[in-house]
Amino acid sequence: MDLILTTFGTYLHRSGELFLIKIDNTTQEISSRKVRSILITIGASLSTDAIELAIEKNIDLIFLDKFGDPYGRIWHGKLGSTTAIRRQQLRIADTEAGFQLALAWMVRKIDNQLDYLDSARQKRTRLSSSLTESIEKLTESRNKIAALSGTLAEMRSTIFQLEMKAAKLYWQTINLLLPESYRFEQRSRRPAQDEFNCLLNYAYGVLYGVVERSCVLAGLDPYVGFIHTDDYNKQSFVFDLIECYRIWADESVVNLFANRQIKQNLFDKLHNGLTLNQDGKAVLLNSLVNFLDEKIHYNRRQVQRREIVQLDCHHIANQLIDKNQ
Repeated sequence: MDLILTTFGTYLHRSGELFLIKIDNTTQEISSRKVRSILITIGASLSTDAIELAIEKNIDLIFLDKFGDPYGRIWHGKLGSTTAIRRQQLRIADTEAGFQLALAWMVRKIDNQLDYLDSARQKRTRLSSSLTESIEKLTESRNKIAALSGTLAEMRSTIFQLEMKAAKLYWQTINLLLPESYRFEQRSRRPAQDEFNCLLNYAYGVLYGVVERSCVLAGLDPYVGFIHTDDYNKQSFVFDLIECYRIWADESVVNLFANRQIKQNLFDKLHNGLTLNQDGKAVLLNSLVNFLDEKIHYNRRQVQRREIVQLDCHHIANQLIDKNQ
């Protein structure tokens, strides 16, 4: 399970092999054997004993800011697997091999979007015409991206233009799936300008944490990307790879609106946008965690969605090792 601390004033500490969660005058005991990760939002505190227990049990602690972006984490200090993986990752980063690898992830993202829109078309027949038109146009963009070749230096401008065009069309189409009162003008971040983007940004932040963890456990360097630039302290590889899994956040958030779980009282107004409040974070995180824990068919196996990220990372690491031999 993921232990999620969203209540202001929460104190996490330890008693033997148990985590103790204290909120005001109530204390809850949770066995460390049941915990996979601990997500901590603003306003919570924890003891060094709790941190020690988490490290002993290989439980990573992830700290999220008010927008849902991870700003820090604590876990064991040993990198996964062999350094040969990271050397090869760095070696191919600026080559066509690296570019094609990341390009495949971008194509996979659009394939996921196409599958989702096709599923929505079957369920929402009144939108069939609009969704069909969007699917056809998005397929054209997908095919153009898939046909690219060369290195990132040669194709950077082209790929980002195509990706932006596809993204604009996709979000315009997602907008049709939302209740009219919650439709948005465009994607917005830090802070979001509307309820949908507020939820989506927070969901992406949680997903970043899942992808980063899987990268490190597989021996991949989160900071050596193939398409996103290697700016100082920027996890560019995570930004590359997360493209494969963004659809899970998209679908989870759209489902919240479709199931009428979103109310105005889940948000706090900022002077320049919106942020999720304590209740809003609880609603989103409960839905997203359940969605990530759901088992689906993948490569002839039934696995949790979050496990797919780890399987993919190990596959990528093995590919890099094979290229190095």
